[in-house]
Amino acid sequence: VNCHLFKFSSTSSTIAVGTVTSRVTSNGNAVKEKNLLTHEDLAGDRGMIDDIFDETYREKEGPKPPLRYVWRNIILMSLLHLGALFALTLIPAAKIQTLAWALLCFLVSALGITAGSHRLWSHRSYKATLPLRIFLTIANSMAFQNDIYEWVRDHRVHHKFSETDADPHNAMRGFFFSHIGWLLVRKHPDVIEKGQKLDLSDIKADKVVMFQRRYYKPSVVLLCFTLPAVVPWYFWDESIFISFFIPAILRYTIGLNATWLVNSAAHMFGNRPYDQNINPRENPLVSLGALGEGFHNYHHTFPYDYSTSEFGWRFNLTTAFIDLMCLLGLASDRKKVSKEVILARKMRTGDGSHKSG
Repeated sequence: VNCHLFKFSSTSSTIAVGTVTSRVTSNGNAVKEKNLLTHEDLAGDRGMIDDIFDETYREKEGPKPPLRYVWRNIILMSLLHLGALFALTLIPAAKIQTLAWALLCFLVSALGITAGSHRLWSHRSYKATLPLRIFLTIANSMAFQNDIYEWVRDHRVHHKFSETDADPHNAMRGFFFSHIGWLLVRKHPDVIEKGQKLDLSDIKADKVVMFQRRYYKPSVVLLCFTLPAVVPWYFWDESIFISFFIPAILRYTIGLNATWLVNSAAHMFGNRPYDQNINPRENPLVSLGALGEGFHNYHHTFPYDYSTSEFGWRFNLTTAFIDLMCLLGLASDRKKVSKEVILARKMRTGDGSHKSG
């Protein structure tokens, strides 16, 4: 089984590129970071740097453009959440198989986002074979959070211009905006402008992704709503009413909010042991709900790490899934930052919270 784990460090032989030496200070003592690879070097190994923060970007001066509401989205999101609240009242009447099926649908659809559109396609932090890419695409359509191409474009812009006008869900505009509000208004012109300038050639070259984009709407109808609702009704005679509202509507709504919490709560609540100069935080509760995506200070510091965390499987079901796929020969070339690089970065830019665990 070809199951490489590429560790980025001063001794790594996987990347023959330039190095940088800087100084860090811990408790008043100067420590040298010797021969540590730069962000560009690490990103270059993946053939992309568009998820690395752009230090040169400056927001335009003058008044901000007025908010333009997307009333269709406002109405649909309101109805969806009202339906989810109603679904909660149906849980006591649901069969145990139906609740288990809803949980399975949640886990599969979440992996379509976390292991699929996020870690595989947005950051290229590991490689996946065709069968795994097909599975993750199916799971992604079940999640219904825009097609992979659009998700990747918005996410790379988010990393490259984080917490600026060019960030689609800029957390500096408040919790509500970064959580759901950004989907209820027109995008800031800078988001559109910067998104159009990204290099998405790798995504366009993936035939699985472009097939999904071509048939996205019917795939969502089938995989996000029809399949989750029909299975309990057909196989164990569950009420079609309960089958629709719990495995489809409630499961979908919870999945959306779990993802959105990464954009909102994980940018506002938690510590910053890796880089105190950026907004994203370490939030274990978000990690628990989003299958490992809440280690956000780490992720924005090292976006090329396939695990989005230095702690392996801890609160990180997605990392366990990718490791299992690697064991089965369906994934390979996982990118991982070495302990020495992580420690040096903590000492240089962290808030010191790593010392207390």
